[in-house]
Amino acid sequence: MKPQLPSLFNLNGRIAVVTGGSSGIGQAIGGFLAQAGAQVILVARRPDRLDAAVAAIRSGGGDAAAVVVDLDERDHLPKIAAQCQDLFGHPHILVNAAGVNLREAAEEVTPKSWDQTIRLNLSTPFFLAQALVPGMKEAGYGRIINIASLQSVRAFPDGIAYGASKGGVCQLTRAMAEAWSAHGITCNAIAPGFFPTELTAPVFDDSERRDWAANQTAMGRNGELEDLAGISVFLAAPASGYITGQTIFVDGGFTAK
Repeated sequence: MKPQLPSLFNLNGRIAVVTGGSSGIGQAIGGFLAQAGAQVILVARRPDRLDAAVAAIRSGGGDAAAVVVDLDERDHLPKIAAQCQDLFGHPHILVNAAGVNLREAAEEVTPKSWDQTIRLNLSTPFFLAQALVPGMKEAGYGRIINIASLQSVRAFPDGIAYGASKGGVCQLTRAMAEAWSAHGITCNAIAPGFFPTELTAPVFDDSERRDWAANQTAMGRNGELEDLAGISVFLAAPASGYITGQTIFVDGGFTAK
């Protein structure tokens, strides 16, 4: 029987957890998954921003809830997984969008700032996934989407800790795929180019740097959050069922030049 194309991109009946869901890329992806039919749980540390993000999804006809937590506390991750399960049931989709970029010169990086960057950008995605995988195995369906970066493959100034963490995300994505794909759980990463978010405010608030970033792309422009809609839903949906361990660059051709 031939697959019906609409069903390949339908997330009705699926439950998605999105970290960093109160702003930027995480908030945008949470909204896209909700539009495709998923029940979405947004996880972040700022309750006011989370409430607004949940309200935006609900106002558009979607179903969403929030979990307020500091993801930098690794010991809390199993508890977070349990909270998410209590809201809607075992999650099928995890989007690891929370992250930090402290923008320090190599000489200024401290053990504390290094550990914080690695912990939030690399360790948290693994241990949260580890806590949610049993439910995905039970369902026979899982989609883990990590957020990589241009700095996964390119070196930028003042980005040594961030670049190391995002380079690790690519390998983590491959290793997760090897560990869990036989159970119906795929793991892929999205590597965005320059998109307007809180994390990239230092670039977008500086017209010279903003124009430089746009001129590095093949398309001649920086990203808009809507540019992430298709890839996010695709990687969360049945349509991507035979794709795993991949990092997909959504960068307007930045890394192609």
